[in-house]
Amino acid sequence: MSLFKKTILASSLMCVSSGAFAAAFQLAEQSVSGLGRAYAGEASVADDASVVARNPALMSQFDSAQLSVAAMFVEPDVSLTGTSTNNGMDEALLDESSIAPSAIVPAAYYLQPISNDWFVGVGVYSQFGLATEFAADYAAGQLAGETEIVTVNTNLSAAYKVSPDLTVAFGVNHVYADAKVIRNFGASMLPVPAQTQAVHLEGDDQGYGWNIGLSYQLDQDSRFGFNYRSETKIVFDGEFSNQLPAGAPFYGTAGTSLPGSLELTLPAIAELSGSHQVSEHSALHYSVLWTGWSSFKTLEAQVDGRGVVFSKDENFSNSLRYSVGADHQYNESLKLRVGIAYDESPADPYHMSISIPDTDRLWYSFGAEYQLSKTSSVDLGVSILRGKTQNFVETDNLGQAWGFESKGHATVAGLQYNMSF
Repeated sequence: MSLFKKTILASSLMCVSSGAFAAAFQLAEQSVSGLGRAYAGEASVADDASVVARNPALMSQFDSAQLSVAAMFVEPDVSLTGTSTNNGMDEALLDESSIAPSAIVPAAYYLQPISNDWFVGVGVYSQFGLATEFAADYAAGQLAGETEIVTVNTNLSAAYKVSPDLTVAFGVNHVYADAKVIRNFGASMLPVPAQTQAVHLEGDDQGYGWNIGLSYQLDQDSRFGFNYRSETKIVFDGEFSNQLPAGAPFYGTAGTSLPGSLELTLPAIAELSGSHQVSEHSALHYSVLWTGWSSFKTLEAQVDGRGVVFSKDENFSNSLRYSVGADHQYNESLKLRVGIAYDESPADPYHMSISIPDTDRLWYSFGAEYQLSKTSSVDLGVSILRGKTQNFVETDNLGQAWGFESKGHATVAGLQYNMSF
């Protein structure tokens, strides 16, 4: 049924967010210092303690303890325009001006040198997230309703300096995910009110993964970095219910809650970056980030005693994100940043959905770091994301085909405080 539909197809975010920031339901926002360069060079730039998130091998670039605390405000602009129906209803019923709520995405990091060769760090942040929100009486209610998913990723890493030029790192990730999903019956020729709950699902789970990183200093002006993060399996265990009559089609429960589960594998991620000091005050950075979305082929939900109540092919493909950025030390206190990125969508054009209105997107970013004192600084960053317009048709369980034009843009602004000890 299109009721459990992609509903939990998200996982991750500390505060509910929209999937409009990176490909599918991936999030790039782990630091404000990186935000200002569109996250170019994240595996090779050692700005602050946020290196724990994207390449902990860079912890070897610090000779004292570092603390970074960040908050990023995300203002999505994701809209839908109805283009067609096959049931005689007015396509304008599908128009929605904003389907993704704004959010604050926090992150915190701490790293500590243990000796000249050993370093440890911990980070709390998120790498995946999705939230979309439709009115309870939305015409295509079976396709999308309300999705709230809160996930916290906690990473503990250690780095070892093999030589003055080479550092390797290993980390363990704990991911906690909590989800609430509501789907409504929507408009139809049946005598069922559109706002009737067809799915009400709440559940949570935790999973573990690992990551490795390396940093190589080619010469005093050039550094390369690599980081790999493993897949993380999440099995949402919780309760499933709806307001449909018991025994009716679409797995009616008449409000009774039943144990249910949905399995989701968060994809592996790999990033290769380079940073080059091109002049005394200016540096160039670039990254290619690969996400193994091909592991996400089918979304399947099960309810105890009823078996599979929903199965949908997603058929995602692996995707790449390309970014290039620069920073310039304007004076002793002020560093300026700028960057641009291109984010590929992994979505299959034949499996598009309004619950994940994904598209290729461009990032335009700028930021600055201001040194408050010898031991503290603040970062400011802004990114403007522009997505392509998409046209597609999605069909619900009743065979109703709804046509859409989707547009997805967003603005991200962040503030970060850094301190060394």
